[in-house]
Amino acid sequence: MAAAKRTAQAHGYGGLNFRDLAGEVGIKAASIYHHFPSKADLGVAVARRYWEDTAAQLEAMLAETADPARCLRRYPDVFRKALENDNRMCLCSFMSAEIEDLPGAVKKEVQTFADVNVAWLSKLLVAAGVVSSRKSEQRARAIFAAIAGAQLMARSRSDISLYDTTIDNYRAAGLLPA
Repeated sequence: MAAAKRTAQAHGYGGLNFRDLAGEVGIKAASIYHHFPSKADLGVAVARRYWEDTAAQLEAMLAETADPARCLRRYPDVFRKALENDNRMCLCSFMSAEIEDLPGAVKKEVQTFADVNVAWLSKLLVAAGVVSSRKSEQRARAIFAAIAGAQLMARSRSDISLYDTTIDNYRAAGLLPA
């Protein structure tokens, strides 16, 4: 699963290949097929684990500090970590770019990732007093999309400082809490 995650973060769903994954982890491709009868099954499992791990990470961040504004300031770091890992992207952001080519079950998991992030952001935006509950989902979607876009720009240039500068500019413009 870890090898499949790394591959999908670097090459997307289209880059998942049983033979290559088997070679990377030192097993036969048949062993992967034993657990995942199809590429779609593997894609679902990888995307589901990715959003579940991210949800757990976000909740752990919130449990670590009771300050929702501090959590909002730290949120971009979650996406920065992928760039720090060999210029990879958020797995679900990458797969979102391939949405038309994804099997339905994989699409669902990718969309769940976005939903989990937007719900968490929305909750914290209200708790931090940044926006009203009526406007929180709209603002959360804008933040999520902006951070994914910053990550995409930085990856395309292999320049993590571009990500940092873009996030700083979002803060200066008021999209993200300073």
